[in-house]
Amino acid sequence: MTKTETGTLTVPGATLHYEVRGSGPVLLLIPGGAGDAGLYAGMAPGLAERYTVVSYDQRGMSRSPLDGPVGDQRVEVWADDARRLLDLVAPDEEADVLGCSSGAIVALTLLARHPGRLRRVVAHEPPLVELLAEPEPYRALFAEVRELLRQEGLEAAVARFSEGLGDGRKEPERATDPAPEIREMMPRMIANMPVFLEHVLCPFTASVPDLTVLRASSDRLVLAAGRDSLGQEALYGPAARLAELLGSKVVEFPGGHLGATEEPREFGALLTTILS
Repeated sequence: MTKTETGTLTVPGATLHYEVRGSGPVLLLIPGGAGDAGLYAGMAPGLAERYTVVSYDQRGMSRSPLDGPVGDQRVEVWADDARRLLDLVAPDEEADVLGCSSGAIVALTLLARHPGRLRRVVAHEPPLVELLAEPEPYRALFAEVRELLRQEGLEAAVARFSEGLGDGRKEPERATDPAPEIREMMPRMIANMPVFLEHVLCPFTASVPDLTVLRASSDRLVLAAGRDSLGQEALYGPAARLAELLGSKVVEFPGGHLGATEEPREFGALLTTILS
């Protein structure tokens, strides 16, 4: 089994926990939602056979504490966290990046702000609902989820969130049991959920990517979505719309929104092909 090395990086306002596996070109895995570095544990060992695989806990999540009280988070700050981590682990080379969900929003912002640091970016289902033809229902949904969290608690908020996004087209066909590291992450993910729903969901989904800058770097960008997410407009739709705006196509990955955990081997294999 590939050895995992851990470390911490002090950034303005927080201390980031990060993990490194393998050797070779650097591949940064940016977690999304309430997940942390453990989100990619199912596919990281396979990727580490070809890459130096780096992942981390976003600020305010799991093992990356903030210096002060938590408030609404800014995409640009999280993108700069990713850039600082790349400066630490890959100061003299371009890196590949995978971001999923809100992590894909971070990856897109990282590309827009620091294109010279990146060789290829795969943005898997960034929930940029402002790109949709009718974003208002999702603005209202996410605001309702945040208010439910405040008034009725986590269970009610998560139930409404799941109901509002829909169940997708179908269940994954070849889902595997979660890796032990993913199961180990689950209590941390549950603990992170209030932070995500109150302080990340609304500001991140309301952000609008810089299309002019991204268009100039479109040769470095792959927009991706899960095959099983096709019926979920807020998840599949923004990737498809952004691809259309940038003159490219969506690459479909195995599984749904959580394809990296649902079908990690297949997901990782396709990622390796795209990055090769």
